[in-house]
Amino acid sequence: MQFKKLSVLMPVYNEEIAVAANILETDDYFKKLGIEYEIIVMDDGSKDKTYEKVKELNNPRVMAFKQRINEGKGEALKEAFKKSTGDMVMFLDGDLDIHPRQFEVLFEVMKSKNADVVIGSKRHKDSVLNYPKNRRLMSAVYFFLVKLLFGLPLKDTQTGIKLFKAEVLKNTFHKVLIKRYAFDLELLVLAHHKGYKIAEAPVVVDYKGKFGHIKFKTIFNMVWDTLAVFYRLHIIRYYDKQQ
Repeated sequence: MQFKKLSVLMPVYNEEIAVAANILETDDYFKKLGIEYEIIVMDDGSKDKTYEKVKELNNPRVMAFKQRINEGKGEALKEAFKKSTGDMVMFLDGDLDIHPRQFEVLFEVMKSKNADVVIGSKRHKDSVLNYPKNRRLMSAVYFFLVKLLFGLPLKDTQTGIKLFKAEVLKNTFHKVLIKRYAFDLELLVLAHHKGYKIAEAPVVVDYKGKFGHIKFKTIFNMVWDTLAVFYRLHIIRYYDKQQ
């Protein structure tokens, strides 16, 4: 399996302290791989100088854009994809809790499993996690909810790093309505519903502790969005409608 160009989509929000170093680290890694690539940084309406820090890099392989307001990670990725030109696309969180070098692991799984999508999975048996216990518990509970509602052949839908053949996103992104909490789930449910093969790969997570406390509102919104995906998939058959 070969590809011509990789588009790395990196959503960021209020990351002015680390964003420049993280982008340079990502750029350096892919430069050493010797592949054709682009890094598209989408600032999701930051209130600090994140966007300015990215622009100051003046790197021809890095394109920076900014949302007018904070709309959510899902919307930032959707807008970033519209700017991309690669036939292979990777989602990569801007905080680098998961290092870009794990692209090679995901790509090897894509080749060996002949998959259209490969997602990093914290619940994979070979994953290495420096990760808070409260988040591990949340991940386990959410996994059982997703399994109950959708029967997806996946153990984790929410890990930030994902690798797609661009055609998958071209055929699914326009149907994704969720902008924030369960965005990943909706995208994967839709890809699976359309018959694309999804595989999981182990990840190494070096959690930096930025989001240690999980608010009740976040949990509620996550569950609400998840139920909304179930409603659209099984009740009104929204994903089957032409658009």
